[in-house]
Amino acid sequence: MEKRRAGLILHPTSLPGPGPVGRIGAEARRFLGWLEEAGFSVWQILPINPPQADGSPYACVSAFAGDTRLIDLEALVKDGWIRAASARAPIGQALSEARATVEAAGGAGWADYLEFCRARADWLEDFALFAVIKRLQGNRPWWTWPEPLLHRSPGRLEQLRAEAKEALEAVRFAQFVFFRQWSALRAQANARDILLLGDMPIFVAHDSADVWANPENFDLDADGQPHTVAGVPPDYFSETGQRWGNPHYRWDYMAEHGYDWWLRRIGWALEGLDALRIDHFRGFEAYWSIPASEPTAIGGEWKPGPGAAFFEMLLQRFGELPLLAEDLGVITNEVTALRDRYGLPGMKILQFAFDGGPDNPYLPEHHVERGVVYTGTHDNDTTRGWFDSLPPEARTRVLDKLGQPEGASMPWALIRAAMISPARLAVIPMQDALELGSAHRMNTPGTTKGNWRWRFDWAEVPPDRAGELLELNTETGRTTALRPKRGT
Repeated sequence: MEKRRAGLILHPTSLPGPGPVGRIGAEARRFLGWLEEAGFSVWQILPINPPQADGSPYACVSAFAGDTRLIDLEALVKDGWIRAASARAPIGQALSEARATVEAAGGAGWADYLEFCRARADWLEDFALFAVIKRLQGNRPWWTWPEPLLHRSPGRLEQLRAEAKEALEAVRFAQFVFFRQWSALRAQANARDILLLGDMPIFVAHDSADVWANPENFDLDADGQPHTVAGVPPDYFSETGQRWGNPHYRWDYMAEHGYDWWLRRIGWALEGLDALRIDHFRGFEAYWSIPASEPTAIGGEWKPGPGAAFFEMLLQRFGELPLLAEDLGVITNEVTALRDRYGLPGMKILQFAFDGGPDNPYLPEHHVERGVVYTGTHDNDTTRGWFDSLPPEARTRVLDKLGQPEGASMPWALIRAAMISPARLAVIPMQDALELGSAHRMNTPGTTKGNWRWRFDWAEVPPDRAGELLELNTETGRTTALRPKRGT
C-alpha cells in the first residue's frame, strides 16, 4: 500500500488449459507476463485450499493444505520426476510416479520433501489422516465416523498409520509438490514486481480437518455437532438473513492459548502470499451467533469477537499486518474503529455505489487513500452484465454520477472510475478487463449450481488489450514507475 497500484482478480482455477481447472504452470506464467505488460502489479486470488465437492474455495477441507488440482504436471516432466506421457495421466497416478522417482534418486529432492513434512507436521499429519479416513469412509462427514475415528483414539490412529502408510505418504507428497510449485510461482511474480493478494475466510467448514483435529477450538458438543453456527442477520437483501452453518470459534479458549491456531494459519498463508484479504472482517469485532437448531438466521444474536486483543497478538508475532479488511455490508462504528486502529485498508465496490443518496459510502467521492476500490468482486455479476441488467433510468443515473455521457461504454466507465480513485489499490476482475457479460460470472451468492467454473481463453483477449490497460494505468499513476526494466 506504499505505492499506487492496480490489480486483477483471477483465481488460478480460471486459467486456460487442459483439464477441469487451470494449473499453476505455463499458463500462470503467461498470465504474469500479461499482467506486467498491462501495468498491473497485484494478482488477487481466491483461497487456494482444497475445496469440497461443490468447488467453492470458501468451504474447504483444510485451512492449511493446498488445492492439488492446480499442480502442473508438465513441470514434473521438466524436473525429470515423471515421463512425458505421464503428464496426461490422472494426477494421482503421475504424483505416485514422481514420488517413486524422487525417493529412488534420494539427494536434494527427497531431502526437501522430508524437511517439508517435518516443518509442516503441525497441520500436515492431521490433514493426511483426515483425507485418507474420509476416503475410506465413503466421503461421509467426520462426525458420522466410527467412535474411535471421530474422537481420534490414539491407538486407532496409530493402527491406521501402519495400515494406510502408502496412502498417507501420497497425501503428504502431493502437498509438497503443490507448495513447491506455488513458491516458484510467487518468486516469478515478485521478480516482475507483482504481488500476490490472497483471500482467507474468517470461518472454516464444519466438515474439515481443522475442526476434526482441533474440536476444542470450536463451539461443539461431545458428538462434534455445533451448538451455534455462523451467518448474518436479516437485512435489506434477505428477510431471513443468511445461515452459513460454519461452527463458531471458542474465542475465550483461543485467547487462553495465545490464538496459536490463528497465528499458525496466518503465518503459513503469508509464506506463500504477499498480503491477505480477511473475509467477513466484522466478525472479529462482533459475530452473528445462530443456535444450530434454527433453520434460518432470524434467531441469532450478536456476540463480541476477540477485538483488539487478537490484532495485538498478530502485531507481536508479525510486526506488521499485511491484511485487507473485507468490510462490506452493514458496518458499525465499532468495526470501523477496529479496522482503522490497525491501519487496515477497507473495500469500496463501485457496483454498490449508485443506490441511495449522496451518503452512499461506495461513491467515488467517499473513497480514501488507504483503501482498495473494486469495480466488482468474484461475488458480483460482471460489470457489463450488471449494467445491462439495470433499467434505462438507472443506467442514466450511473453514468451521470460517473460524469460520463449517455451511451458511454461499460465496463470502461466503471474501470476508469476505479483507476482514478484516490484509493492506493484499484482491482478489477479479469472478466471486466475482457468486457465479458453475465455468462462469465464466477459466483452467484445464495445459489449452489454453476459456480466456480469460469475459465478464460486467450482467444478472448484482444491483441491490444494489454496496451490499452497499460495506458490507463500509466495515466492514473498506477504503474509502479520505480519498477526497473527486466534485465537491468
